[in-house]
Amino acid sequence: MDNTRVVLSKRPEAEATPDCFTVLTEPVADLAEGQVRVDVEYISVDAGTRTMLRGEGFHQQVELGGTVLAGGVGKIIESNVEGMTVGQAVRGPLCAQTVATLNAEYLEPIEDLPGLPLSAYLGALGGSTGVTAWIGIREVSKPQPGDLFVVSAAAGAVGCLAGQIAKKDGAIVIGIAGGNRKTTYLQDQLGFDHVIDYKSEDIGQRLKSIAPEGVNGFFDNVGGAVLDAVLDNLALRAKVTICGAISQYDHMDAVTGPSMYLRLAERQAQMEGFAFFHFPEKIPAATAELKSWLLDGSITMPEEILEGIERYPEALQFMFNGGNLGKLMVKP
Repeated sequence: MDNTRVVLSKRPEAEATPDCFTVLTEPVADLAEGQVRVDVEYISVDAGTRTMLRGEGFHQQVELGGTVLAGGVGKIIESNVEGMTVGQAVRGPLCAQTVATLNAEYLEPIEDLPGLPLSAYLGALGGSTGVTAWIGIREVSKPQPGDLFVVSAAAGAVGCLAGQIAKKDGAIVIGIAGGNRKTTYLQDQLGFDHVIDYKSEDIGQRLKSIAPEGVNGFFDNVGGAVLDAVLDNLALRAKVTICGAISQYDHMDAVTGPSMYLRLAERQAQMEGFAFFHFPEKIPAATAELKSWLLDGSITMPEEILEGIERYPEALQFMFNGGNLGKLMVKP
């Protein structure tokens, strides 16, 4: 049996272009005691992966010559562990490869349910996506009924769910996204109340038009100029939640901070950052509610899936160029 994997061949100096990676095919080794072998069905493509390629940083780093780190789902095809049976669906750090061989403690069994594809465990039920959105809205942002609530990167995996959950909680949701395909989807399919196309509209001017007294909350996934535009349009005692900053991940040594941060003092506003793993006690509740919403159809997670393990570098670049709608994955 062979395994095809994507390895980091050189560290990106700025953008993580496909020439930073090499695709290798090699025979798998014999399975050791305590190990499980998984046929990888879906690989998650996440913005945070870009920060793992630098060689140092907050997230676990990918070694030069090492397989690119990524979450994945698949089914067990070989096992040397009691209770981990062939055919069991699992989720874990399967990495960007076709066959993952790893110790059983790194794997989480998941339910293979009718109407719930395995890809959902990386999207709406994934820690860095759906669970992040749920915790960010319910435990950090806490929008109130009638609040004017802005979500940036609103057509991304986290953003589209954050907006939907805020809507469930009674907020008037304003999504920021790029291009007609995304803005139309947010308004027509997900029911966002207002959508701003940052590629063709002035964010600050549109916010002044929609919310002349300012916005009450902001769930930010972008940073940079987008963050500044919303800070300049905060209402009194607004809450800004920092989930990510995809505009900054290609130059983490020279991050552009918000020049409008004094609006926080002027408007008696708050800014708070978080990651889903800061709230471990909330993950089961988040997962259970997200699953119930998926099954009853009251939330939607759009998916874009690129076929072929060799397309993983392309998928990563596609994400950072703002191409994907919803959850981006590679199907090996």
